[in-house]
Amino acid sequence: MNDQYAALAELAGGFIHEIKNHLSTLGLNLQLLTEDFENPETHRERRALTRIQKLQAECERLVQVANDFLRFARIRDIDKRPTSLVKVIEEMVDFFGPTARAASIEIKTFLSADLPPVLLDADLFKQALLNLMLNAEQAMPQGGELTIQAAMEPDCANAGEWQAGSGQHSGTPTLVHSPSRMVCLSLIDTGKGIAPELLAKIFRPFFSTRTGGSGLGLPTTRKIIEAHGGTIEVQSEPGRGTKFTIRLPVSDPEPPAKSV
Repeated sequence: MNDQYAALAELAGGFIHEIKNHLSTLGLNLQLLTEDFENPETHRERRALTRIQKLQAECERLVQVANDFLRFARIRDIDKRPTSLVKVIEEMVDFFGPTARAASIEIKTFLSADLPPVLLDADLFKQALLNLMLNAEQAMPQGGELTIQAAMEPDCANAGEWQAGSGQHSGTPTLVHSPSRMVCLSLIDTGKGIAPELLAKIFRPFFSTRTGGSGLGLPTTRKIIEAHGGTIEVQSEPGRGTKFTIRLPVSDPEPPAKSV
C-alpha cells in the first residue's frame, strides 16, 4: 500500500510540475500583454486590460494551489530528531506575532517548562503550526485570542478546559491510544467556530469554506502530524470558538548499552 501511495504521489507530482510549466508560459505572455496595454486609451483597451489582470490573478492562484498540492503529496519520509516542542512553539509565536497584532489577536501561551523532547522534523512541523495559526486568524476577522497550551497527556485535559460545547471530530478515522507517553498541544481561538455539519469535512483535501482557499491547509497539517506518529482532533461550536488538539509521542531516551 505504501509503495502504491509513493508511486501515485510521484505521478501526481510530475503532473503538477508539467501544469506549472504551462502556467509559467501563460503567465509570461499575460505579463507581456499587460505591458502592451499599459496606457489604455479607449474603453475597449481598458476592458481588455482588466480581463488580462483577472487572468493573471487566476494563474497566480493556480500556481499557489499547485504548490500546496505538491507539499501535501510529498509528506511521507521525514527527518525526525529529538526536539524541544516549547522552543518550536516560541519561535512560531515570535514569527506570527506581527501578523497577530495587525489582526488584533492576542496570543497567550501556557507551556509546561519540563516537557520532554519529542521527535520532530522541526521545519515541517512549523508549517503545520503556521497553518493552524492562519486558520485561527481567518476565524477571527474582528480580532480575539489565540491560546496555545502544551503539557503531558495526563495534564492536558485540565490545562484549560474546553468550554465551547461537545462538537468534536478526529483528524483520523479512529484515535489510537498509544502506550507511549504523549505530549498534548492545543490551539484554542475565540473565533466564529465551525458548524457541526462541516466538522467531519475540514480535513478533506480541497474542502474549504473560505473564498479563494485551496482546501489543503488542514489536510496538510493532519498529514504532517500523522507522519510524526501523532494525532489531531478538533472541537468547535459556532460563535464560541475552536480548539485543535495535537498529540505527539515523547522521544524516550535510548536505553544504555549493555556491558559485555
